[in-house]
Amino acid sequence: MKKSSISRRKFLGKAATVGAAGIVVPSILSGCTRETKKKIAEVSWLNQAPDGPVLKAGLIGCGGRGKGAAINFLSAGPNLQITALGDTFRDRLDDCKAEIKEKKGQDVPEENCFVGFDAYQKVIDSGVDLVILATPPFFRPIHLAAAVAARKHVFAEKPVCVDPTGARSLMATAEKAKELGLSIVTGTQRRHQRDYVAAFNQIKAGIIGNITGGNVWWNGGKLWHTPNNPAWSEMEWMIRNWVNWTWLSGDHIVEQHVHNLDVMNWFTGSHPVKAVGMGSRQRRVTGDQFDNFSVDYVFENGMHFHSMCRQINGCANNVSERIQGATGAAYFQKEVFINDLNDKEIWRYSYPLNDEGKPSRDKLMDPYVQEHVDMLNAIRTGKPFNELENTAISTMTAIMGRISAYSGKETTWEEMMNSDLKLGPIVFVLGPVDVPKEVPIAGEAYVEKK
Repeated sequence: MKKSSISRRKFLGKAATVGAAGIVVPSILSGCTRETKKKIAEVSWLNQAPDGPVLKAGLIGCGGRGKGAAINFLSAGPNLQITALGDTFRDRLDDCKAEIKEKKGQDVPEENCFVGFDAYQKVIDSGVDLVILATPPFFRPIHLAAAVAARKHVFAEKPVCVDPTGARSLMATAEKAKELGLSIVTGTQRRHQRDYVAAFNQIKAGIIGNITGGNVWWNGGKLWHTPNNPAWSEMEWMIRNWVNWTWLSGDHIVEQHVHNLDVMNWFTGSHPVKAVGMGSRQRRVTGDQFDNFSVDYVFENGMHFHSMCRQINGCANNVSERIQGATGAAYFQKEVFINDLNDKEIWRYSYPLNDEGKPSRDKLMDPYVQEHVDMLNAIRTGKPFNELENTAISTMTAIMGRISAYSGKETTWEEMMNSDLKLGPIVFVLGPVDVPKEVPIAGEAYVEKK
């Protein structure tokens, strides 16, 4: 595929003169000192959502994550049903329908199975109480807006958008959902993972003093790709190959690394105000994305976090986070623990014992199920829980890093909040797709002086 240099302006869009009306991103002070050490919060975890009247869910997006989310939902408590399915393609819907039948014994009525780009609205209008959104991330803002407009609770997979326009739209949708008393959980399962939450509460109580920086990593191997099929239109191939196209996935710094960046924002109680990044395409065989990123994120108080993510086989892998404080550091690896500045362990999460009598993270409650338990508990107890704004901010953080790496320029949060960049085509039909397909190249080409 031919590469071409793509300007900073192209990726930022035309800067507006004022910010998005009605959208306020709160500035929360980060860290806590030993002098103001707080009582460690006690969390009462539920392994299953409380009983109640039947809750009917509709699944929008029936691919691998959609099937997984549907099974997670049905595993989260009693009196739960999947009563409607929607997808762009019939074969994916049929596979999902069969898996729900096989694993959970529920048969989704054929009259509630919808195919096409308008399937999402038909699922929302089918009489469901909540919707599960698991389409490619590009579609998340419009699907969330439609669900909230119809007063539906939502489980939405991360990331929640691919561009600044989508992120700001979701911040507004989050406010609307709060006004309506709706619960929205967003697939950032680390916030529902018991060892992460326990460490968060330790840090909030002051065990490592003020947070001074850290590192977040998602360095792993190549994800899947789908070869083109001559029988498919370009649109069909792109959607079936969505994880390799920036307009559909946001690139892997957004689609995957957002988990780690969300931990950064969660633990600091804030978000970066600027980013300087770099990246490249070394091994990816399809699409228009990079396969590696390295970004320096800077916060308002001058604190730095380093972000690194990669999808290349045969390299050193690391999916973890490190939160550095003035008196120690927290490590989120195969286990979660905290050391002082002399690297002496001062706290470790107490994991359940496995069959051999050894602590094992594998024995923890599955966070993919826990997030549904927490959502259903909020719905059935009438105590709305809404994490959409947080995830929109974390997704915007990832987008800011991507834009900086694509352009090679420093990119600021203010630019993100004023950018009119909107990825993707205007018309959705199964035919040619009018989007840029070049792989970005940062900076300016070197010219030999004569």
